[in-house]
Amino acid sequence: MSKNVKRIIVIAAIAIAVLFCITSYNSLVSKQESIDNAWGQVETNYQRRADLIPNLVSTVKGYAAHESSTLESVVEARSKAMGLHIDADNLTDAQLAKFQGAQDELGKALGRLIAVSEAYPDLKANQNFLDLQAQLEGTENRINVARMDFNNAVKAYNTSIRKFPSSILASLFGFEKRAYFAAAEGAEEAPKVEF
Repeated sequence: MSKNVKRIIVIAAIAIAVLFCITSYNSLVSKQESIDNAWGQVETNYQRRADLIPNLVSTVKGYAAHESSTLESVVEARSKAMGLHIDADNLTDAQLAKFQGAQDELGKALGRLIAVSEAYPDLKANQNFLDLQAQLEGTENRINVARMDFNNAVKAYNTSIRKFPSSILASLFGFEKRAYFAAAEGAEEAPKVEF
């Protein structure tokens, strides 16, 4: 084998290695951006829910003025949930658990607010309340879908940074594992229904 052929083989091998590194790096960046986008969708849907709450509280307040503790708990839970801002690039299990805890508290408070409506037939028949309740239900579905999409993006990314040989590049360039949304504590137990 001549020197020129050996040189061409070495250059080709180096070019292939460089191309592989560039492609793998870009793939990891794309997956990281997918997580950031999915997180943005999660936040957008939680914001939509938070934006519906003042209208829902106002509507209920008009019919159920003496339910002030329920209304206050919804407003307080909303304030706590809206006060937590998490950077998708630095999303840790602890931060995600804290965010999810605040959102779960808001969801529970909203559940109590909706339950209050059962005691007020005029409120249950109010079109504005019914519209807000339907929008809230739709938003809860959107939140579930956004969280599922986020977890799927995290799974694809976490899998990529753990697979060989891209795991080498991931460790060289500081690509770190991302946290998942997890079910709320106690979600594995079916709720008790009493008649």
